[in-house]
Amino acid sequence: MAETRIGFIGLGIMGGPMAMNLLRAGFPLTVYNRTRNKETSLVAEGAVAADSPAATADASDVVITMLPDTPDVESVYFGVDGVFNRVRPGHLLIDMSTVSPAIARKIHQAAVERGADSLDAPVSGGDVGAKAGTLSIMVGGSVDAFERARPIFQAMGKNIVHVGDAGAGQVTKACNQIVVALTIEAVGEALVLAKKSGVDPSRVRQALLGGFAQSRVLDVHGQRALEGRFEPGFRIRLHRKDLTIALEAAQQLEVSVPVTAMVHDMMNSVLAQGWGEQDHSILIYELARRANIDIS
Repeated sequence: MAETRIGFIGLGIMGGPMAMNLLRAGFPLTVYNRTRNKETSLVAEGAVAADSPAATADASDVVITMLPDTPDVESVYFGVDGVFNRVRPGHLLIDMSTVSPAIARKIHQAAVERGADSLDAPVSGGDVGAKAGTLSIMVGGSVDAFERARPIFQAMGKNIVHVGDAGAGQVTKACNQIVVALTIEAVGEALVLAKKSGVDPSRVRQALLGGFAQSRVLDVHGQRALEGRFEPGFRIRLHRKDLTIALEAAQQLEVSVPVTAMVHDMMNSVLAQGWGEQDHSILIYELARRANIDIS
């Protein structure tokens, strides 16, 4: 039985299965979620429900957060009944949300001032990876904090990389989200062109999977699109948020990211049609719509 007491805040599509994997690895777990019924399955497996982020921190040695956006993270850590109301020396705070590097550095500074430490550790792998415990975890923070957290990360992921100092994990995730978004768009263009040309897009996908164009996106999201399945593994509104973070970082650093900006605009179009809660692979459907075809 692992002795480290973990508090987990944010039990959505990703956070719920991540917390379950920690529980099954033997970590004593306290959980909190704003929508309280999402705690039920974890409590049934042995977790304890807290009534606030502060209470979660009070009951834990390590606090993990997995939240939708930067304002949510800000509120959970710094708000009324927030984590920092109960942080004590020796605490380790791990934010696994995808947020701005600036908030990661703010949390780190506040933690150090209280004798605690923090890591920003966003993930990639979607709900499938969260359930299977095979997430890619990109980590920013001190080496000592990373080594302390390694057994915890190993219960949730497989590809675990310490990238650099505080904020480096979030920078890496922004880079990841650029690559994923642009690859979804490229896969969509290819499949739509095939269909419009009278060629079976499923056979085109099969052929491309055997060559240099092979990718996880082509494999998983290409098949999703061909089957017309857009139930969320990762909601496109959240991916649009992630690209906003990337664009803001690029603007601050005077880095040109023109294709990222274009795909961000396409996602705006998807959200304008009311599809924000669908999987980010629905971007392929949007390309098909523009070509006046049904891709599935």
